[in-house]
Amino acid sequence: MSLNDSGRFSFAATHGRPSPVRRILEFVKQPGMISFAGGMPAPEVFPVKEFAECSHLIRDKGEQLLQYGTTDGDPELRAFLAEFSAPRLGRQVTPDQVMLTTGSQQALDLIGWALIDPGDVIITENPSYMAALTVFQLHRASFRGIPCDADGMLVDRIPEVVESLRAQGKKVKMLYTVANFQNPGGMTLSADRRRRLAEYAAKYDFLVYEDDAYGYVRFEGEPVPAVFSFDPTGHTVYSCSFSKILAPGTRTGWIIADPAVITKMCAMKQNVDICSSSVDQALIAEYCEKGFLTAHLPVIISNYRRRRDFMEESMKKHLSPLGVTWVKPQGGFFYWIKVPGVDTDELVMKALEKKVAFVQGSAFAVEEGTCRDCARINYTYCSAETIEEGISRLADAIEEIKNKK
Repeated sequence: MSLNDSGRFSFAATHGRPSPVRRILEFVKQPGMISFAGGMPAPEVFPVKEFAECSHLIRDKGEQLLQYGTTDGDPELRAFLAEFSAPRLGRQVTPDQVMLTTGSQQALDLIGWALIDPGDVIITENPSYMAALTVFQLHRASFRGIPCDADGMLVDRIPEVVESLRAQGKKVKMLYTVANFQNPGGMTLSADRRRRLAEYAAKYDFLVYEDDAYGYVRFEGEPVPAVFSFDPTGHTVYSCSFSKILAPGTRTGWIIADPAVITKMCAMKQNVDICSSSVDQALIAEYCEKGFLTAHLPVIISNYRRRRDFMEESMKKHLSPLGVTWVKPQGGFFYWIKVPGVDTDELVMKALEKKVAFVQGSAFAVEEGTCRDCARINYTYCSAETIEEGISRLADAIEEIKNKK
């Protein structure tokens, strides 16, 4: 009897889809491949020396750190993050509103356990972050996508969407948004739309999950207040991560929310992994207390700004003549390009033949059949020289497909 016989595996194992990015990254291992696929930081900007300076904690507090930790996380790091996040959140929060997670990906899973029942509806941008869609799908949620423009989600469509779904007897539990430098779209939700989003959340009584993984990587312009800052009623869950501003190998993210939400998520985490790494959290707390985080952020921002600008010029040179369009992101990790008349599911295979990788738009689509002529391109990982060559190869792939038609 085959192990794949129907009925053997769970709903989640049967219906869970492997990450398209991880699948493409298998091709990236080939010699000479240029990857714009993963949302990977540049290893050369990792603060190795500064982080290593914190390793004395293993010697000084090893017996404590190698023991189980608290489920909600290291008290010193939670206190630091309460202070660190306050300017972005528009008000002071307390450590009991902060919870540490094993990366921001675990936070998505925990909010799923705490909030979602089978059949519940999550509203999100279309396109949206694929790993969030996958996690919520495994909790058996369904989705309703709302289109975006250069200022982010068209939030004034929310009342019509919510009322229509409720008329069908469906529960709208949550709205998920990457409000800053959206993954994959690169756009930033305007302050006025954030205010209206918070008002709609309170009026229609759903939670907003504000995923701010990229918010601190801003290249120009003034930071936009978080959706959390417009919400006095506790309807917003704010999530962030050290993956983009320190290193993804630390696997540490954080949640800021009403204590009632934190309590529920903490109870779920006790059953998932008991606690995240005490060692990682203590090292990060020491790193932050020494001032290394705030000192290093300008280094990251300057480095990634240069790469974004180089990709911008490369795309103007190679892609604009082919009719490709995009919105220049003010920060974050990605360009979202539109390739009129080209199915990027086909394009990604042609590009791989030319040894350049990206992620096709359909991987991020909330509404079936959308985003087929779009693609996500990462600029933070490759060197400037590699960016130029990769964009040139991508242009060749687009031209070959267009010439076939």
